Amino acid sequence: MSHGSLLEQETKQNAQSMPRTLLIVDDDDDIRTLVAEQLSGAGFVTLSASDGVEMFELLNRHSVDLIVLDLNLPGEDGISLCRRVGQSRKIPIIMLTARGEPIDRVIGLEVGADDYLAKPFEPRELLARIRSVLRRSGTASDPVDIMHARRAHFRGWSLDFQNRCLTDRNGRVVMLSGNEFSLLKFLVENANDVLSRDQLLTLASPEDASDLSRQRLADIQIFRLRQKLHRDGEQSPLIVTVRNSGYVLAAAVKFE
Repeated sequence: MSHGSLLEQETKQNAQSMPRTLLIVDDDDDIRTLVAEQLSGAGFVTLSASDGVEMFELLNRHSVDLIVLDLNLPGEDGISLCRRVGQSRKIPIIMLTARGEPIDRVIGLEVGADDYLAKPFEPRELLARIRSVLRRSGTASDPVDIMHARRAHFRGWSLDFQNRCLTDRNGRVVMLSGNEFSLLKFLVENANDVLSRDQLLTLASPEDASDLSRQRLADIQIFRLRQKLHRDGEQSPLIVTVRNSGYVLAAAVKFE
């Protein structure tokens, strides 16, 4: 490999290891503080602005990986700001609004928003959507060929696909049932994508069980996985419930 290729690879790896910077634009002080605390706890660098003027001042001074943009702002509204950002910068945007009318969603996506979330929302749901948008936009880690991967590493955990084994950062083995392994493998392979409950049912429960029994078994398997993956003092759970949508494994995953 040439010196230039090595330098490019090292630069790329260093860039991927740096924390992502998110800009929160909302005129509600409480919402900005709540969202900033949640995202900072998840490892992101956060910047905050109360209107479009402050937003562009920060964009001119900082490199921003994603904008969380409220639709209803004093002065220039979120739709107009989203359009202006798209004309001059390639930055993913998640729109927030207190309204839920379909027309707002359509307009927001048409002017360049990458996702849309109505208030009130769970901060964990916003976190999952941010990770998903970063992954889709290419500003998260590059996609890899997972079809031939032997294991996956995520948040200190290692899942060995060949030996069907889960170990923690200290090398201790965590026992998984067959269904738990299949369920976790599917979550890992689709990390940061929201998976519906129906997608997980066949992995978490026998096909010959009744629909009600399968749903209960799926919930139990998710609960057990959460318990086994939980660490004391960890603020952000690995498996996040996305309201009315399903579940998501909220973590950066490295395959090898």
